[in-house]
Amino acid sequence: MHTEDLIAQNEKKNVALISVFAAIVLTGGKLIVSLLTGSIGILSEALHSGLDFIAAAITYFAVRLSDKPADKNHHYGHGKFENLSAFIETLLLFITCFWIIYEATHRIISGKGLELNTIQTIFSFIVVILSIIIDAWRSKKLYLVAKKHNSQALEADALHFSTDIWSSAVVLLGLVCVKIYEWTQLPIFFYADSIAALIVAAIVIIVAYRLGKRSIDVLLDRTSPETIEKINSIIKGIPEVLSFHNLKIRTSGAFTFVELNIHVEPNLTIEKAHEISHKVEEIICASIDKCEVHVHEEPENNHKAY
Repeated sequence: MHTEDLIAQNEKKNVALISVFAAIVLTGGKLIVSLLTGSIGILSEALHSGLDFIAAAITYFAVRLSDKPADKNHHYGHGKFENLSAFIETLLLFITCFWIIYEATHRIISGKGLELNTIQTIFSFIVVILSIIIDAWRSKKLYLVAKKHNSQALEADALHFSTDIWSSAVVLLGLVCVKIYEWTQLPIFFYADSIAALIVAAIVIIVAYRLGKRSIDVLLDRTSPETIEKINSIIKGIPEVLSFHNLKIRTSGAFTFVELNIHVEPNLTIEKAHEISHKVEEIICASIDKCEVHVHEEPENNHKAY
């Protein structure tokens, strides 16, 4: 493995490990405060952070495995471990949603609100605000490394934790509403904690759908129209290529694999035709990070370009 690949692998592993430790701190803090206060909103956040810990751990191991080179059993490498980890994370998020919705709805139907004393209120605000700060920090760090090394697993984690900021903000709003109820006795604020939990669930469902769709698309080898259009434009801009067909694209983790047949002038030597195929490979690889291209050249005939 090249030195730059080792550096990239270590950077991805380090940021994933930091995310794991952050999840442990947040889960423990939220769980303790939720038990002290009885807040369903904070408890839902504690369970969410608990699943975040599992997801972060899965991502860590997926990142470690995904950079392993191809072997006799994995001809396209191990990149799809990242996509599989994102899919598992989606399932965990949906489990969280079902539990939150059930508990919040039960509290609203049973007429059970949330009452906090001064000490409980202080601890609640501290843990939620701390959660927002940590999630903002690790989300930014994960996103930067994900973009730098084209890591879908880290990008999924970054997206996940960026939405955690909003869900924590909703819980914070719920806590504020609880205090407003103590001052005003308006019924709408009595159920603010449960309503906040339902909003958290809605946010998580949206995130889970987005992550799930992306991971399933990659696992099923669905190619994005943007990638197809990009490669089509690249090939059409190479004058030596008269036409091309049988373009196939698949992604695996951070890697993109491209196969296609190009048509060249029929009177060219084998050496010259081979040079053109190498040119196509080099231009595509220069435009798409971590890309492996296989080009088959053949003489021009009646094939139509597509």
